[in-house]
Amino acid sequence: MDILKIVLEVLLVLTSVFLILLILMHKGKGGGLSDMFGGGVSTSIGNAGNAQSNLNKITVTFALVWFVSIVLLGLIQKVG
Repeated sequence: MDILKIVLEVLLVLTSVFLILLILMHKGKGGGLSDMFGGGVSTSIGNAGNAQSNLNKITVTFALVWFVSIVLLGLIQKVG
Protein backbone atom coordinates (compact mmCIF):
# COMPACT_ATOMS: atom_id res chain seq x y z
CA MET A 1 0.00 0.00 0.00
CA ASP A 2 2.94 2.32 0.69
CA ILE A 3 4.36 1.85 -2.81
CA LEU A 4 0.98 2.67 -4.37
CA LYS A 5 0.71 5.78 -2.21
CA ILE A 6 4.18 6.95 -3.25
CA VAL A 7 3.44 6.30 -6.94
CA LEU A 8 0.17 8.24 -6.70
CA GLU A 9 1.86 11.14 -4.92
CA VAL A 10 4.58 11.35 -7.59
CA LEU A 11 1.91 11.13 -10.29
CA LEU A 12 -0.04 13.91 -8.57
CA VAL A 13 2.98 16.21 -8.45
CA LEU A 14 3.90 15.56 -12.09
CA THR A 15 0.37 16.07 -13.38
CA SER A 16 0.01 19.23 -11.29
CA VAL A 17 3.13 20.74 -12.84
CA PHE A 18 2.09 19.73 -16.35
CA LEU A 19 -1.42 21.11 -15.82
CA ILE A 20 -0.01 24.47 -14.80
CA LEU A 21 2.16 24.56 -17.92
CA LEU A 22 -0.65 23.38 -20.21
CA ILE A 23 -3.10 25.95 -18.88
CA LEU A 24 -0.54 28.71 -19.36
CA MET A 25 -0.11 27.61 -22.98
CA HIS A 26 -3.80 28.05 -23.82
CA LYS A 27 -4.66 30.99 -25.99
CA GLY A 28 -5.95 33.83 -23.88
CA LYS A 29 -8.28 36.67 -24.79
CA GLY A 30 -5.53 39.22 -24.26
CA GLY A 31 -1.76 39.31 -23.99
CA GLY A 32 0.37 37.79 -21.30
CA LEU A 33 1.93 34.41 -20.73
CA SER A 34 -0.71 32.47 -22.63
CA ASP A 35 0.00 34.38 -25.86
CA MET A 36 3.73 34.12 -25.39
CA PHE A 37 3.67 30.32 -25.06
CA GLY A 38 0.61 29.71 -27.25
CA GLY A 39 2.25 31.20 -30.34
CA GLY A 40 5.13 28.74 -30.16
CA VAL A 41 2.81 25.79 -29.78
CA SER A 42 0.64 26.70 -32.75
CA THR A 43 3.61 26.99 -35.10
CA SER A 44 5.15 23.68 -34.07
CA ILE A 45 2.00 21.53 -34.03
CA GLY A 46 0.07 22.87 -36.99
CA ASN A 47 -2.48 25.56 -37.65
CA ALA A 48 -3.90 27.50 -34.71
CA GLY A 49 -7.26 25.70 -34.57
CA ASN A 50 -5.68 22.26 -34.65
CA ALA A 51 -3.08 23.21 -32.04
CA GLN A 52 -5.72 24.58 -29.69
CA SER A 53 -7.83 21.45 -30.15
CA ASN A 54 -4.86 19.19 -29.39
CA LEU A 55 -3.92 21.31 -26.39
CA ASN A 56 -7.48 21.04 -25.06
CA LYS A 57 -7.45 17.24 -25.38
CA ILE A 58 -4.07 16.96 -23.65
CA THR A 59 -5.19 19.28 -20.85
CA VAL A 60 -8.40 17.33 -20.25
CA THR A 61 -6.45 14.05 -20.18
CA PHE A 62 -3.99 15.39 -17.61
CA ALA A 63 -6.87 16.83 -15.57
CA LEU A 64 -8.61 13.45 -15.49
CA VAL A 65 -5.41 11.67 -14.39
CA TRP A 66 -4.92 14.37 -11.73
CA PHE A 67 -8.50 13.93 -10.49
CA VAL A 68 -8.29 10.13 -10.35
CA SER A 69 -5.00 10.25 -8.45
CA ILE A 70 -6.52 12.63 -5.86
CA VAL A 71 -9.55 10.39 -5.40
CA LEU A 72 -7.37 7.29 -5.04
CA LEU A 73 -5.10 9.03 -2.54
CA GLY A 74 -8.16 10.05 -0.53
CA LEU A 75 -9.44 6.48 -0.51
CA ILE A 76 -6.06 5.17 0.60
CA GLN A 77 -5.97 7.73 3.42
CA LYS A 78 -9.47 6.73 4.52
CA VAL A 79 -8.76 2.99 4.50
CA GLY A 80 -5.23 3.16 5.89
